[in-house]
Amino acid sequence: MRISGGKARGIHLTVLRGDRVRPATDGVRQAVFSSLGARVEGARFLDLFAGSGAYGLEALSRGAATGTFVEKNPAVLALLRQNIVTVAKSAGVDPAALSVIGADATDAPCNPGAWPDLIFIDPPYELIADVGPRVLAAIAAWEVPDPDRLVVFEMPGGTVLTVPGWLEVKRLGRGARQPTVAFFRPRA
Repeated sequence: MRISGGKARGIHLTVLRGDRVRPATDGVRQAVFSSLGARVEGARFLDLFAGSGAYGLEALSRGAATGTFVEKNPAVLALLRQNIVTVAKSAGVDPAALSVIGADATDAPCNPGAWPDLIFIDPPYELIADVGPRVLAAIAAWEVPDPDRLVVFEMPGGTVLTVPGWLEVKRLGRGARQPTVAFFRPRA
């Protein structure tokens, strides 16, 4: 797995061996960031269920200003920190501009002084039915003053999340067993 675009393009990410982490594929991330386009430049992001940090680090490589990664697995956290240093160096960014929180992502932490512009959510697929609505409800409760915030949620095709206060505005990918990405905005 590697960064697919931006200043750190081609940099390999270290992932935990085995099936404890299912990283976002290069192709899926490339499609997501092609859809996001210029929206990434200068953005603040929150990467929930960060794992290897693939989504947040891709954003950093493509010009995001800062971000926060949330991951609770201690073994994965060590690899995430290693990936941050490697990608930040290649992207010419100070790793201190990024933060890592070792916590359960279902609490959806947010720093009120630094509302994220982009929120990436990529939980283990088997947990989506339970954690998806809880995480989106927690984000809605932040009462962020920006109605243009965007949530990018990776899930298997065929999965439908209907959460009060949120509208799915776009879906990338196809197939019931293939990764897809849903883009959510707050309902007006």
